[in-house]
Amino acid sequence: MNKLRVDLGERSYNIMIGSGILDEAGALIKAQAGVQKVLLVSNPLVFSLYGERVLNSLAGQGMKVAVAQMPDGEQFKNVKEAMKIVDQAVRAGLERSSAVVALGGGVVGDLAGFVAAIYQRGIRLVQIPTTLLSQVDSSVGGKVAVNHRQGKNLIGAFHQPALVIIDSNTLLSLSSRDYLSGLGEVVKYGITFDADFVCYLEKHREQILNRDKKVLEAIIHSCCELKRMIVAQDEREDDLRMSLNLGHTFGHALEKLGRYRIYTHGEAVAIGTVAAAILATKLGMLNEQDLKRIGDLYQGLGLETRFPGYPPATVYRHMQNDKKVKEGQLRLVLPEGIGHFTIRDDVPRRAVIEAIASAQSLPV
Repeated sequence: MNKLRVDLGERSYNIMIGSGILDEAGALIKAQAGVQKVLLVSNPLVFSLYGERVLNSLAGQGMKVAVAQMPDGEQFKNVKEAMKIVDQAVRAGLERSSAVVALGGGVVGDLAGFVAAIYQRGIRLVQIPTTLLSQVDSSVGGKVAVNHRQGKNLIGAFHQPALVIIDSNTLLSLSSRDYLSGLGEVVKYGITFDADFVCYLEKHREQILNRDKKVLEAIIHSCCELKRMIVAQDEREDDLRMSLNLGHTFGHALEKLGRYRIYTHGEAVAIGTVAAAILATKLGMLNEQDLKRIGDLYQGLGLETRFPGYPPATVYRHMQNDKKVKEGQLRLVLPEGIGHFTIRDDVPRRAVIEAIASAQSLPV
């Protein structure tokens, strides 16, 4: 089992990464979060796969556990579903010394985290992410939220977990689509911060597609290492942490246009990252060779890169609901070569629309 430390002073916590460590969840939570009463939040599919193991592990440490389940899907990440979980927290008698344990992917983690942030003005949160996307991204860093009809994650808080437990074995049960979706976020880390990591992904493409355990644990560790360092420097996304959103401004618009039913988050990030790379190329920040390399890596990992045919002006309008907009101006994370980035708030509307149109012309 590997341990990474997110250094945030009194809000610091550990990320535990290993194979088959779900059965140790109770001991880890007791030792590192120190709680006796827990609300375990999951969805029916994940709970059917892993719920009994986690429940037995928690009960084995003498914890009193209640279970709350939510429907599966981004469209259910809303205030209505959050209030249902709050109701169950009240019925379970959760106190300020209690904890919410999120067992599932990014939707479960975001919604359960949001409940932990608002219940009795904040109780402890433990993340047990079971998808690749949530293991490398959403479970670490304390951003918890639900969606609003006008945009994604508009209602939320910064609420750091007390502990993150990542069992790489859970990736073996993912559907192909959910697994590949997580790779959309994985590739983003390399393009933004680490050219050597991009080389690693290119070199190990077959092992990644075959879900090689050793390669997956190395990928998870690398992504969490990068994210923990960034969060430690910029917890509340004032500047540096915004760089983790490469492709997200385009991607969130796609998710909303598809009513959170057509594109998974990772799929939208992959498409959005290629659109951002096209824009960077048009602005003279990225050369054609690196643009092709980015597209080839995503496609080689089984991800779509062609932007869907929504009117570019409509996409741009939805992008303006993004949380990173400041004083009415889009702030875009753009690649400046592979392994480097810049944040621009001066990109003309016409350039963004032209980049979307170009992304819609990519070969299928």
